[in-house]
Amino acid sequence: MKKIGITCYPTVGGSGIIATELGKLLAQQNYEVHFITSSLPFRLDCINPNIYYHEVTLTHYPVFQYPPYDLALAAKMAEVIEREELDILHVHYAMPHAISAILARDLASHDVKIVTTLHGTDITVLGFDKLFKRMITYGIENSDAVTAVSQGLVNQTKNHLHVKKDIEVIYNFVNEADYQKKERTFLKEHYQIKPNEKVIIHISNFRKVKRIGDVIDTFANINQSIPSKLIFAGDGPELQTAMEQVKKLQLEDQVIFLGKQKNISELLSIADLKLLMSEQESFGLVLLEAMACEVATIGTDVGGIPEVIKDGETGYIVDVGDAERASELALRLLNDEELLERFSKQARRRMEENFSSDTIISQYIQLYERLLR
Repeated sequence: MKKIGITCYPTVGGSGIIATELGKLLAQQNYEVHFITSSLPFRLDCINPNIYYHEVTLTHYPVFQYPPYDLALAAKMAEVIEREELDILHVHYAMPHAISAILARDLASHDVKIVTTLHGTDITVLGFDKLFKRMITYGIENSDAVTAVSQGLVNQTKNHLHVKKDIEVIYNFVNEADYQKKERTFLKEHYQIKPNEKVIIHISNFRKVKRIGDVIDTFANINQSIPSKLIFAGDGPELQTAMEQVKKLQLEDQVIFLGKQKNISELLSIADLKLLMSEQESFGLVLLEAMACEVATIGTDVGGIPEVIKDGETGYIVDVGDAERASELALRLLNDEELLERFSKQARRRMEENFSSDTIISQYIQLYERLLR
């Protein structure tokens, strides 16, 4: 039985979701999986004899102004590599996880291969910080294999960091068993959504990069033409600004703020359209989740979004900041039941054909096997 270590950020976020779901599915395929994280990953909600969890604990010493998480992580990684005799250590994010993994590899007496998956923020944000740029490059170049969640992210990494390392595109995926359209009419009743109202949804961490204002402007235009409701799921620094904008536009009765939610597939099952108006997005996992639940999508022409949405077939692509065009295309869909139904079914089909868990997991397994030959 091959042994795989996985390190990720355990909190809510696309990279943590993918890493945890990957581990769960690998365990089902008879791999022994060891999660090495600062807390239990929030999606690690199953019991499987092939899954183990190793907590990274921080010790507070007066000599350190801040607890050295990256060093504590490296020490725990080295401990698990040696004791469990890991074959692969798969880390998600170059910074700090790849750096810690390289140090752990040097510390451990047992040989292990390091796979680093780039998810975006380590390149699109930290990669532009002069302090971290060389360190991220070092982490990529000294991994045994590197993957990225979109070709757009590969291009950005190569162009900005000038790395020589080959970077393989392995897309994100969703667990089809969890993400599928369900009958949830009672939720519409619970949220006081009328039968004739169309439901638009946005799910994010409400950071500035998500351009929540554009989502609201798009919805405001839609709402002028057809009865509709906007559901916001998530929380973050731009939430208060979004609430103020909704109040200014007198849309309080049409916009529902739910905060962080776990059962996203339930909400997507009552949605007609998903909006993602980001100015930066390495993949856009929420788009894939929506497509799995047969929801048409509109997203911006940035990063990996055009690799997920098939423009004119599963949804539409618009320029960043073009809320007017987004609302025009949204109305085209929402006013044509036949077109909306076709886009919805094609969205699910595209997910199954290009981003299924079986397809993506097999690509990771092939990568592991190549490294271990």
